[in-house]
Formats: sequence, C-alpha cells, structure tokens
Amino acid sequence: MALKIARRAAIAPFIVMDVLRAANERAAAGADVLHLEIGQPGTPAPLGVREAARRALESDPLGYTETLGLPALREAIARHYRDTYGVGVDPARIVVTTGSSAGFILAFLAGFEPGDRVALATPGYPAYRNILTALDLVPVELETGPADRFQPSVEMLRRERGLAGLIVASPANPTGTMIDAAALAALARYCAEAGIRLVSDEIYHGITYGARAATALAASDSAIVINSFSKYFSMTGWRIGWMVVPADMVRPIECLAQNLFIAPPSLSQHAALAAFSCHDELRSYVARYAENRALLLEELPKAGFERIAPADGAFYLYADIAHLTNDSSEFCRRMLREVGVAATPGIDFDPARGSRTLRLCFAGDSATIAEAARRLRDWRR
Repeated sequence: MALKIARRAAIAPFIVMDVLRAANERAAAGADVLHLEIGQPGTPAPLGVREAARRALESDPLGYTETLGLPALREAIARHYRDTYGVGVDPARIVVTTGSSAGFILAFLAGFEPGDRVALATPGYPAYRNILTALDLVPVELETGPADRFQPSVEMLRRERGLAGLIVASPANPTGTMIDAAALAALARYCAEAGIRLVSDEIYHGITYGARAATALAASDSAIVINSFSKYFSMTGWRIGWMVVPADMVRPIECLAQNLFIAPPSLSQHAALAAFSCHDELRSYVARYAENRALLLEELPKAGFERIAPADGAFYLYADIAHLTNDSSEFCRRMLREVGVAATPGIDFDPARGSRTLRLCFAGDSATIAEAARRLRDWRR
C-alpha cells in the first residue's frame, strides 16, 4: 500500500533550479554553458568576509548562537539602516535568518493564519506563492504589466476583498522594477488603514542603476522587512539573511525559529559581520552589473528581444518574447541545447502569462555576458 504524500507538498517546482540542473548536466557531458538562469552574483564573497570566516574557523568553536542571531551582527544591521537610510532601528527588532527563505517562512507563519489571503504582484518571485500555498495560505496574484511598471498599487488592493497581507519587492525579481518612496509610503498607509500586513522584500537593495531603493521601515513600524546577504553582499551560498519585525512579533518569531531552525549558521554570521566594511569592493560589483546591463540592453534587441521591463535594479532582464514563441519553456530548452545559453522561462514567475516571457540574469562575469549576447544575436539571425 502506497503511503500518502501530504497535500501541502503538492506545490509547483522552482523552475530555475530545474533549469540549473539541466545546464549542469550539459556541462557534465562536456558541452559549454553560459549561466544566465540562476539569480546569483558571479563574484565571491568580499575579501574581508572570507578573512573573517578564516579567523572564526581558527578561533571560535562555532556552536549554536542565540536564535535571533549574534548580538554584534544585529547591532551592525541596525547601524546599516541608520547609515544607509537614515532610519533608526532597535537591534532588538532584528532577526538573523538562514537566508531570506527562512525569513519568509517565519514572516508568513507569524503574520497569517491558515486560509488568509495574501496579495503579491505577478510576475513575481515564485517562492512567495509556493511557500504561501505550502503553509495553507492563499496567494492573491495582482496582474501587473508595463503600464504599472510591474508593481502593485493602492488601486489594485482596493479591488480585492479580505486581504490579510501584501508582499512587495523593490527592486523586484524578475523585472528589476522599483517602487519609489512616495508610492511605497502610500501602500504602507493603505495597508495600515485596512489591517493588511505589509511584507517588504528588500534583498536587492544596493543594486540599483539610478535612484536608491526606499525601505518600508521609513514608512511603517508594522511592516515586516526581509533582506539578505546573498545579493548585494555576494554571499548567496552562505545562507544568511535578516528580518526587521515589529516589536510585538519578536518573541513569537523567536519561538518559531527556535523550533524550526534553532539558530542561523554560526560561521556565516561571523563572516557577515565584516560585510558592512566591504562597500568599496561591493560597489565595484554593482558597477560591473551596470556594464553588463548596458551591454545586454544594446545587444538583445538585435536578437529579437526588444520588449524588456525597465530594470531599475537587481540583475535581471525580463523580456517579452510573444512574437518569438508561445512556449517559453521549450524556447529556453532550445536556447540551451543549440547555443549553450541557460535562461529561465517566464512561467516560473507568471504561470498565466509566462509562456511568452523569459528572464536573463546579468550577474556573471562580463566576458560571459558578452559571449551570451553574441550567441543569441547569431542564433536569431
């Protein structure tokens, strides 16, 4: 007799990870691959971070830390908000997490009850809706497009009924678009008035190509802010992130984290302490992303990728390819098979309309990005 598999496990895959596996299989077979699918920097952690990790390995037993994180790291994160945004944050409100993924799980468990309806923009990061579904919450997808700059608005929220939460991301994945400070404040005000918990994903802060990203903490004390050392700080595989939560949520989240995760990775916390002293190196990474972005924006139209979301930040280009295909998954498979360029089909980010879009990540080294552009241009001629 076959044993059951829980219904909550029946969620959609995170397709980009399937694409990564296919790309790695191709590489293992001896073929070359240009990775523009996975959303991670092509750079290592900054030198200061790596040196801090070495020191910790030699001098610290690296046992469990406090569940909420090393006090020194929580204080460093609070200083980061003061220095970067001019916003005062009590270190007691900061929760260090095992990547931003653990932050979303904790935020959704502490902020919502089963059956609650939580709004999010589509296209958007697929793990939002998949984690919500696994936790018996109801994702309410707000369909956005170029006219909305792919971001939610107060008007969209007013058309919905019975919302318990709203997830915003600025800069966003996959589009790279941002919400300016005034629009973010308007969303925060509406959420506060309507009893909607605002969850602000700010993991791409620091990677912008014009205006600086605004934090929800400047507009709301009730918002949950989630950030990570993975993107700007180039520490993806270290699995270390943080949350800033309202004071009355600290103890409930601490109890959840004690039982679900015990504590964040100790070595990664010690290393992350040094990250805030590495801005010169980190800004050089962002400058390289900007060069890669400019190159693709110039070259991709020559390959037929002409309709691209305005990438204000992050390191993605989200392209409308409806004139080329109505099956982005097969299109991406062909691209990988025929020219060795790995990209993520849009259905990962927009199940309803993503068959006509794809996402390219430009966080790799510049030679890889230039070669990918050349291959795509030649492929589409």
